[in-house]
Amino acid sequence: MNSSLKSAALSGSPDSPRTGLEARLVARPDGLPALDNFEIVEVTVPEPVEGQVLVRNLFMSLDPGMLMLVVGGPSLPAPRYEVGAAMYGDAIGEVLSSADPSLREGDLVVHRLGWREYAVASAAVFRRVDRAAYRSPSLHLGFGLVAYVGLMDAAELRPGDTVFVSSAAGATGSMAGQIARLKGAARVIGSAGSPEKVAHLTGKLGFDAAFDYHDGPVVDRLREAAPDGIDVYFDNVGGEQLRAAIEVMNVHGRIAVCGALNRQRAVHPDGGPGDLLSLLGKRLTIRGFTLWDHLDRAAEFGEQFRGWLREGSIVYDETVVDGLASAPQALLDLVQGKYTGKTVVRLGS
Repeated sequence: MNSSLKSAALSGSPDSPRTGLEARLVARPDGLPALDNFEIVEVTVPEPVEGQVLVRNLFMSLDPGMLMLVVGGPSLPAPRYEVGAAMYGDAIGEVLSSADPSLREGDLVVHRLGWREYAVASAAVFRRVDRAAYRSPSLHLGFGLVAYVGLMDAAELRPGDTVFVSSAAGATGSMAGQIARLKGAARVIGSAGSPEKVAHLTGKLGFDAAFDYHDGPVVDRLREAAPDGIDVYFDNVGGEQLRAAIEVMNVHGRIAVCGALNRQRAVHPDGGPGDLLSLLGKRLTIRGFTLWDHLDRAAEFGEQFRGWLREGSIVYDETVVDGLASAPQALLDLVQGKYTGKTVVRLGS
């Protein structure tokens, strides 16, 4: 990372303009990025004009998919990060100043202008949320809704299903496994990248079985955990784990494709889903999905999620990284599997 902050020489007088930090992509990497591909820049924060609001960001989300936006390429889930421009991502913040009647000073809002300490934009890009809904504003950035719509809509989860979740200790996988159990799955199996995470899945999150995908062929570990086959696979990684799920899956099984961590970690991915004849013979369904197609589920999920939290029937793990300057390294660590649960960066008090 560029250690020097590019800033104008600003005095400490009351008339000095407000400044804040933002993260930018310095150069597009050839393969996995390094810290030198990012820089933290100090910029002047303008006051909002008519129709705009000024928001001080409190937390921003770190998501594995952000690495795809850094590297670029075809079929991205969102526009790639542009070299020299501020990066973006989910964030939650507080309105400091408003020039639009739809939002007031003090409102808590979620938006897509993360990777910066302050955001100024049209009021239409901000969505007001309930400050009292959760113990911390950061919970509004959780991936529970992603897991919920992946299971209920993409995978059409049914009571009695045996469910396999890859990257099950991560932000989405940990929610998917627990929600599957709460929605009546007969058996929930997870994969993770270390013995500690495996123990976390079965000990704290209530998975029926879990395995470390480093411990030999995934298909063998999955067969041991699911001797009667699986009915639903919630796919966060692709690659070998997708191929194993197809091989172990029962007739009329359903696969919800949420992510592709395998492609993001490797410069040369290790291939596709394998023998497609299995899809025909077993009459399998593979369905990709994005949250934006299912936002009508948000209110329904939010009510259930808050109830599960109150009852203690669901565990929400969160890793908090302090300061925007720490965010690039935290993103690289996240993709390498360092963290458990949802990872956020705290930008303000």
